[in-house]
Amino acid sequence: MTGKNKIKCWVEAARPRTLPVSLAGVAAGVGLTLADGAQLKAAPALLCALFALLAQVASNFANEYFDFKAGIDRPGRVGPRRGVTEGDITPAAMRCALFATLAAAAVAGCSLIYWGGWWLLAAGVVIMLGALAYSAGPYPLSRHGLGEIAVEVFFGLVPVGLTYYIQTGGYSLGVFVMSIAVGLLAANILAVNNYRDIDDDRAAGKVTQATLIGPAATRSLYLARAAAGVLMTLALWWRLAPWTLLFPALTLCAATGLWRYLGTHDGASLNPALGKTALTLLFFSASYALCAAL
Repeated sequence: MTGKNKIKCWVEAARPRTLPVSLAGVAAGVGLTLADGAQLKAAPALLCALFALLAQVASNFANEYFDFKAGIDRPGRVGPRRGVTEGDITPAAMRCALFATLAAAAVAGCSLIYWGGWWLLAAGVVIMLGALAYSAGPYPLSRHGLGEIAVEVFFGLVPVGLTYYIQTGGYSLGVFVMSIAVGLLAANILAVNNYRDIDDDRAAGKVTQATLIGPAATRSLYLARAAAGVLMTLALWWRLAPWTLLFPALTLCAATGLWRYLGTHDGASLNPALGKTALTLLFFSASYALCAAL
């Protein structure tokens, strides 16, 4: 394998289509900071984004490594190519990359102690364990229908709340509402992934929310999450200015279009919907931050 192909394999293993979800939670936290009139601290905001990205990449590496070890993945799967399963990346190399990425995330996370206090050390440990618990341990969350709940916590409640706290030293009902909304929209990324993989997961004995409730209910829940996430934040947008309601409306329109797309496509043709769902969430959060800055 050429060096260029090796790099491509590692990039695919990081699952770049889904990485905007990490930035979305931080962007929402920054937006809430600005909306509340607090001064933005650029350095910790960037470190929060770096930590979130590294933690997600580590979780993606863990998912690929531990699903391979458990025999969940199989060659020729419908979703994006799995480097370890296909023999492009050795299990040992993936294991090393996993722990190296976790170590880099730990360095980024520990640097935030300066602004947020020593209790962030415990929060960081919980986040790291969560990144592993999604695919590993005695009760892997992704194999027991709990993946969407994990996403709600670690891509909604945690990044929005921690970013805001590190910026302001406080918390509020508005932060909680926005974090729930971001988590709901983030869970839709996993819903697309599991919707696409229903047949493969059932054949492998992997239990996901999609395998439990079926494709029709998964599509309906996709739209319901998007609608709930958008509608519950309308007061936060209105507080900025009435004209900003255009952005949650556009978010809901995009989610509705993707919901229709799910109903007319299957297999590998659903892969683009992963990235578009992630970008829809990033648009929602980044728009809020931009409107708050204005």
